[in-house]
Amino acid sequence: MSAPPSQPRRVRADAQRSRDALVEAAREIFLASGVDAPVREIAGRAGVGLATFYRHFPERSDLVSAVFRHEVDACADEAAVLAARYAPFEALVRWLRRFTGFVGTKHGLSAALHSGNPAFEPLPAYFRLRFTPALRDLLEAATAAGEIRDDVEPLELLYAVSRLCTGGADRTGDERMVTLLIDGLRYRPAP
Repeated sequence: MSAPPSQPRRVRADAQRSRDALVEAAREIFLASGVDAPVREIAGRAGVGLATFYRHFPERSDLVSAVFRHEVDACADEAAVLAARYAPFEALVRWLRRFTGFVGTKHGLSAALHSGNPAFEPLPAYFRLRFTPALRDLLEAATAAGEIRDDVEPLELLYAVSRLCTGGADRTGDERMVTLLIDGLRYRPAP
């Protein structure tokens, strides 16, 4: 007789609050100091002890992955919020600017994610899984409204914005380049 399939354990509310506080504290500290910031500083900012920190994130890569996923989710989820609030092209522009900010502030995480650590291998697929449908919905709405060209693929636009963003301290150049890219979405080649 085989054992019944195991049910995922439900996380206690206080444990979830601790985990969320650690992810948020790490996000803030990574932005200011990079992903190699001391664990003690992250735990202190979150208001938890080191044992709690290591119970949730036994390896630094676990924390980096959690922060990256959290940021991807927040950015991707904003697409639907913007689509409900603004006209199609305006929603698309606002989301692309939000995505530009995401990319511009993630270069510290990017170095860690491309370090060769096997713990990070699933993250590019997660990026595509979350961002592609969010952007596809925005593109389809703007295309249906006749506001942009109809031959833009979500993934190619995501990569184009990512490549334009340098991640330097002065993000004005990134924003200008993305503005030029957005303007190009309105251009329709002659038949």
